[in-house]
Amino acid sequence: MTAYSPADLSRRVGSGLLSFPVTHFRPDDNSFDEAAFRAHIERLGAHEVAGLFAAGGTGEFFSLTLPEVERVVAAAVDAVGGATPILAPAGYGTATAVELARSAERVGADGLLLFPPYLTEASQEGLAAHVEAVCRATSLGVIVYSRANAVYEPETMARLVERCPNLIGFKDGTGDLDAMTRLYALIGERLTYVGGLPTAETYALPYLELGVTTYSSALFNFVPEFALAFYRAVRERRHAEVLGMLREFVLPYTEIRNRRSGYAVSIVKAGLTATGHHPGPVRPPLTDLEPDEVEALAALIKGIGG
Repeated sequence: MTAYSPADLSRRVGSGLLSFPVTHFRPDDNSFDEAAFRAHIERLGAHEVAGLFAAGGTGEFFSLTLPEVERVVAAAVDAVGGATPILAPAGYGTATAVELARSAERVGADGLLLFPPYLTEASQEGLAAHVEAVCRATSLGVIVYSRANAVYEPETMARLVERCPNLIGFKDGTGDLDAMTRLYALIGERLTYVGGLPTAETYALPYLELGVTTYSSALFNFVPEFALAFYRAVRERRHAEVLGMLREFVLPYTEIRNRRSGYAVSIVKAGLTATGHHPGPVRPPLTDLEPDEVEALAALIKGIGG
């Protein structure tokens, strides 16, 4: 059972850096490597982090079976021992999302990230009904992930916060600054706002001015000190330092990431391998980085002392 009420979780999530740990798979059969995953969670939890999203996007939620999602979330909860909030995924169709929400609460997760429904497009009314069904199914705090086929309009979110007391956050994966401005102006601090674009560091400074006090850092998986230093520089508005770190590492990193679809996840696992930790391969339909790309990434990491 979580020690965080939805309001407590909202404050904690908004107070510091967030991250999506990768999910470890065995190289021989691509099965979940629980021991390696637990060690990774313990390593990340030893740093000052506001929350970890187990089995999330970087954790290949889309490639896990429902029993595997529960097992990954339970392992993360146990590994941190209550020291760091663990947020679990919910997604696919509404019935499955409800099932995942109940599973997450059962194994002790502290909150939920609600991913877009699987495949189909939906109206704002349908998306609102999807969120309401999940919020009703759990006492956990819920963060919605606005991206792809589930982009929530500010007016929809305003209605949802009135109907769903445990709706605590909005994670933006669109990069629409106009929509974020309207959302924050309409709802204000009732929600915690999370930057959710790939390699969110790239957008951290402009988003901070829109009330987005935190973001999910994939880099934290393999260069946690750099990721935390970057976050602190953003929050303290040390613009020159942020721009220097962007030029030195983040932007060259995104150039490798952009070479092939799906590399936003693959490159994180490659970063772990380059730093002496071995998360195993990605699962299909993703593909691992090519050897020359891994070498280029390793050189970047070495350049920042990682």
